[in-house]
Amino acid sequence: MNKGLLSVDEALEVLLAGAKPVAETEEVQTLQASGRVLAKPQTSTMDVPPMDNSAMDGYALRLADVKAPDARLKVAQRIMAGAVGQPLAAGTAARIFTGAPIPPGADAIVMQEFCAIEGDAVVVKKIPKPGEWVRLKGSDIRRGDVILAAGKRLLPQDTGLAASVGIKALPVYRRVKLGLFFTGDELVMPGDPLPPGRIYNSNRFTLNGMAAAFGCDVKDYGIVPDTLEATREVLRRAAAECDLIVTSGGVSVGDADFVKPAVEAEGSLLMWKIAMKPGRPLAFGKVGQAAFIGLPGNPVSSFVTFLIFVRPFLLKTQGHTEVAPRAIDARADFDWAEPDARREYLRVKWNGQGGLDLYPTQDSAVMTSTAWADGLVDNPPNHAIRKGERVRFLPYSELYW
Repeated sequence: MNKGLLSVDEALEVLLAGAKPVAETEEVQTLQASGRVLAKPQTSTMDVPPMDNSAMDGYALRLADVKAPDARLKVAQRIMAGAVGQPLAAGTAARIFTGAPIPPGADAIVMQEFCAIEGDAVVVKKIPKPGEWVRLKGSDIRRGDVILAAGKRLLPQDTGLAASVGIKALPVYRRVKLGLFFTGDELVMPGDPLPPGRIYNSNRFTLNGMAAAFGCDVKDYGIVPDTLEATREVLRRAAAECDLIVTSGGVSVGDADFVKPAVEAEGSLLMWKIAMKPGRPLAFGKVGQAAFIGLPGNPVSSFVTFLIFVRPFLLKTQGHTEVAPRAIDARADFDWAEPDARREYLRVKWNGQGGLDLYPTQDSAVMTSTAWADGLVDNPPNHAIRKGERVRFLPYSELYW
């Protein structure tokens, strides 16, 4: 560990200790609940399926009537999905379709591929096993089963599961209100002229998109002029309206860095140097009742530190019970011969051979690497990587969830 630097894990521990889940909940229609965080566990009030039903198109019959192949049975009824058949009389079969209720008396289904139709009768070519192709009542869900746990961010299949047991609306935590603002008189918005010495404000787009990906109610306060008074004013506004304030840049000690003194004047602030690359500087504090996280101004550093620090903070604030990203054990198809003394987050991409390729330039100013990559390799300090070695891979598919 570099002297005077805080480890990623140490910083996360302090950050997450300060993340307080929102208490307010609201009911939303199940159709609109995907992406929200469930506030209360959901229990089924019914069995699924609610009755024995057919898993195939075929013929429902009584095993007692098919002692040998080529048994001939009269087709006495036709049962579609959504219809209810009559009790099955001895010596008869029911034409049945997938999902249709099993008629009383039937104890197996024969697939239509193993049957032949002769007039009003069916010839059964294959003797079925007891219960074959019959979905039993409650075989998926039993009445009283907990189907969804509290603290889960609802996937589309979760809302489908809730709907399958008749749940019309779900209790979810309200959206986290995330405030963003950006400092720097050098920043210019795309579409405006770019005078000499100025740069386009890419971080505004990256951080807005990332906040939206996590389902936040985003309040963008725009580019704040490089003055202490302006910075303090927007901090007060954001603190009154948001749960969390995130900035990029301006937390250093330069003459034009006003975020640090503004946060200290309006609240409290911890300044950290993190033993990670990219993204060494990080600030954490509080303004009023709102938490504050100050990210580096470098675009790649801002991007990586959002995923490593803001992401788990947001998830805990949203009511998630699991906030650590799931890593994949993957093969490095590259050499990394000169590791840093800090923990590194290397931009990599899956290749056609099932391994990971490294972006040629890992410079923290190269934003192209973040768009090219499929995720980050979480590389320990001072660890050289040899081609073929197994590495800890954090795919974007996990980091954006």
